[in-house]
Amino acid sequence: MATVFGKIKELETAILLSKHEQLINGILNSIDDKILVQGSVLPSVKIMSKELGFASETIVKAYKELKSRGLVESRKRMGYYIVNEDTVQIAKVALLMYAFHPFQEVFYNTFRDTLGENIQVDVFFHHSNIDVFETILGNIKGQYSTYVIAPIPHKRTKALLADFPTNKILLVDRYEKINNNFSHVTQEFENSTYTALTVLVEKIRQYKEMILFFKPNSDYPIEVMEAFKKFIQDFNLNGSIQESYQLGMLKEGTVYFTIGDGDLWKILKDCKAKAWKLGEEIGVFSNNDGPVKEIICGGITTFSTDFIRMAHQAAQFVLERKPVQTIIPTKIIQRNSL
Repeated sequence: MATVFGKIKELETAILLSKHEQLINGILNSIDDKILVQGSVLPSVKIMSKELGFASETIVKAYKELKSRGLVESRKRMGYYIVNEDTVQIAKVALLMYAFHPFQEVFYNTFRDTLGENIQVDVFFHHSNIDVFETILGNIKGQYSTYVIAPIPHKRTKALLADFPTNKILLVDRYEKINNNFSHVTQEFENSTYTALTVLVEKIRQYKEMILFFKPNSDYPIEVMEAFKKFIQDFNLNGSIQESYQLGMLKEGTVYFTIGDGDLWKILKDCKAKAWKLGEEIGVFSNNDGPVKEIICGGITTFSTDFIRMAHQAAQFVLERKPVQTIIPTKIIQRNSL
C-alpha cells in the first residue's frame, strides 16, 4: 500500500531535486494520489526525520512552505495536517515536445495562455532522440503535477512511461498505443494524409511528377510516407521519395511535397530565382500550417491538424484532470501553390 514515505522516497533518483524539494513534491504527489486527504495529519518532524534520514530543519522548512501555500496548517499538540487538496493552484506542468517548430510554437502559446498565470510550465525538447527522452523523463519524474508529453514512436517509450501515474500524463501530437488508460489529444497521420492527397489528385495530375521529401531517422511521421506510397500506386502517378531538397534541384512540372520547412524555404528560394510562379511551373504541398504559409507567395496549400484546438484541450486536462482520449481532425487548406 502506497504511503507518504513511499511517495517521497520515489523521488530519490530525481537528481535535480534537493531534499527540501523532494519532500514537498512527495507530499504534493501524495495529495494528488489521495494518500493524503483533507484532515490527514502529516507525520511528525521526528518520525519523518527517522524514516527519511533528513535533518529536522529540512522537514520544518518544507512544512512551513506547504503552510504558506495554503495546503497545510499547524496547531499546538496536533502537528501539521492537510487543509486543502487543491494542488492545481500551485501546479507545475512539464511540457515535453519534439522541437520548437513554428506550428508547435502555436500550440505552446495557446496552451500557456489557456492555463493562466497561476500554473508554471517548464518546456523540454527531446528532438526525437530516445536517449534524450529517457534522460529528461528521469530528471522530471515526480517533480510535476502534470506531464504533457509528445511521445517518440520507439520500442522503449512504453517502458519509460510505465512508472508515471496515468492520471498525470497527457500524450499530445503523436498517438502511441502505450497504455489504454493514458489520456491523449493527438493527431492521425496515415489516413488523413491519404485522404488529403486524394482530394487534391486532379490538381496533382496536371504535373509530370510528385516528390516527397522525407528524412529517415527524423521526427517525420513515417505514416505520411506510407500514405504517399499508397497514393502514388493507387492513382498510377509518377512519384518518388528523396531525403531532402538541395538548392538548384528545381524542375518544372513537379509537385513538391514537404514535411520539414527547411525544404520548403529552399524550394521557394529557387522558384524566386527563376521567376516561376507557384501553382503554374511547379506545385507545392506542405504539412503543418502556420501564419507564414498563409501569406508567403500567395499562400501555400497545406494539410494540418488544429494545434490551437489541441492546445485548448491539453490545457483543460491540466486544469480539470478529466480523462480525455481524442484525435484532432486534419484539414486541407487549399491556396495558390497547387
